[in-house]
Amino acid sequence: MTSSLPPLVDAHGHLQAERFTRDRTAVIERARAANMARLLIPSWDTESAATGREIAAQLPWADAAIGIHPHVASIAPEERDALLATADDPLIVAIGETGIDTDRNRSPLADQIANLEAHIAVACALGKPLIIHCRSVVGADDAQRQLLATLRASEIGQPGGAKAFAGRPAFVLHSASGPASYVEGALALGGAVSISGLAFRASEAATRDWVRTVPIDRLLTETDAPWLVMPGAPDQERNEPANVAYTMRWVAEQRGEEAAQLAPRLVANYDRIFPRSAPRG
Repeated sequence: MTSSLPPLVDAHGHLQAERFTRDRTAVIERARAANMARLLIPSWDTESAATGREIAAQLPWADAAIGIHPHVASIAPEERDALLATADDPLIVAIGETGIDTDRNRSPLADQIANLEAHIAVACALGKPLIIHCRSVVGADDAQRQLLATLRASEIGQPGGAKAFAGRPAFVLHSASGPASYVEGALALGGAVSISGLAFRASEAATRDWVRTVPIDRLLTETDAPWLVMPGAPDQERNEPANVAYTMRWVAEQRGEEAAQLAPRLVANYDRIFPRSAPRG
């Protein structure tokens, strides 16, 4: 690891994805060479939860999150509940990714809401924050409105209902996108936001404005690797954790801050939002 580089945080990188099978070791080495300090490996189904945990167990600077993605929210409730029952594992620092997606509509909305509610219950019981996926068709915000409504109606939205989180964010908007009103609503509920390569797209121009107003202690960066490759990345066909440096610098530029000053704040944010009993490397 090169200590002269600013420390990097990838709060959402699917290192267990099949596209990393052939060269995962090299990808990890590049991440460390780029001074990767923290990596969260979220799951999208039961198989990816097991693989993600195995990888995180080998990397003292990485953690795992387990959950069922809204695309597969129609999974048998018994299978989902069996997975979430393992969330008390110390290596599991967050619940997800879960959420609402009306863009691709791979699961009925009712199933997505029930799936999200099951994840909220576990997150509130354990004090481990939710990793939230939320997408509407470009130009629409129905998924964002449904997500906020579900959170408000849950324990998270009730006075004192998020006490298990001890003042920490109860959820993180993964690859946050959409209008400022949505982000403001999430922040009002005590959430945090994580910025990915999605912010570089012309359709997400609103991010340039609202990213400046996000409280510094509610901000994270991510890749969503192997997806959402940002401009400038060496491989435009596959994203990887080391590329989060591009997003971190972009966020610093939009906020009028120095990357060298922002970077350690993001590490501190990660450690506060995702605490764990064992020390991180």
